[in-house]
Amino acid sequence: MAVEPVVYGASERPPRGDYSRAGADYTCPQDYASYTPADHATYRRLYERQAALLPGRACDAFIAALPSLGVKDRIPHFDEINQRLYQATRWEIVTVPGLIPEVPFFSLLANRKFPVTDWIRKPEEFDYIVEPDVFHDLFGHVPLLFDPVFADHMQAYGKGGLKAHGLGACELLSRLYWYTVEFGLIRQKDGFRAYGAGILSSPGELQHAIDSPHRIVFDLKRVMRTRYKIDSYQQTYFVIDSFQELFDKTAPDFTPVYARVKTLDELSAAPAAA
Repeated sequence: MAVEPVVYGASERPPRGDYSRAGADYTCPQDYASYTPADHATYRRLYERQAALLPGRACDAFIAALPSLGVKDRIPHFDEINQRLYQATRWEIVTVPGLIPEVPFFSLLANRKFPVTDWIRKPEEFDYIVEPDVFHDLFGHVPLLFDPVFADHMQAYGKGGLKAHGLGACELLSRLYWYTVEFGLIRQKDGFRAYGAGILSSPGELQHAIDSPHRIVFDLKRVMRTRYKIDSYQQTYFVIDSFQELFDKTAPDFTPVYARVKTLDELSAAPAAA
């Protein structure tokens, strides 16, 4: 085995994916020939269901960029997406067998490469899957990489992650990723809309997030102090007004921020009672 599988959190189930295919940086070729007709049908059904829920819930930038994924009746070839993505923002997607460690993940982002898992969930996991699969990664994350400002933010996050690893602050930085890239909301003229991949790729979370009354104006220190849930809908959502705001507010050196946050109490993922 070239690299060891990765497990985040407590689980008795072994990680999905064939890690023997991966190189030292955890990337590997997309195993397109292994997809079955049932796999392609699952992707098509997931895409159709989720795309139908986007109007009035997903942010404009995501809806505008979604067609750039290309085909929606089968799992796309990653190299076909890369032709369009690299031309748009100089990013590319790379194949990984599943979850990867922090340093390889940050390194890929810092070099404008987004890791995408290439296996897809089984039909019995259609409504919920524990680990991110190709649908979550492609549909949820990749469209916004076509947005220049968001794409630059993702690269900056990767560079910041490498620094955070050396400072022992990855847990604090992971909360920023969770409450923005995965579960962030943005305020548009027509209301609150989702831009986080964890919301956009989940039918239940998409409606829950837009209806939720527990929204907080984005504040970097508060985000880093707030724990999060991985096994239920989020109970707190942080809101930005633009991707430029997100880029600007996360651009400064986080070293003093980490030092300050470590002196403060953590906050519950659940909102405080009124």
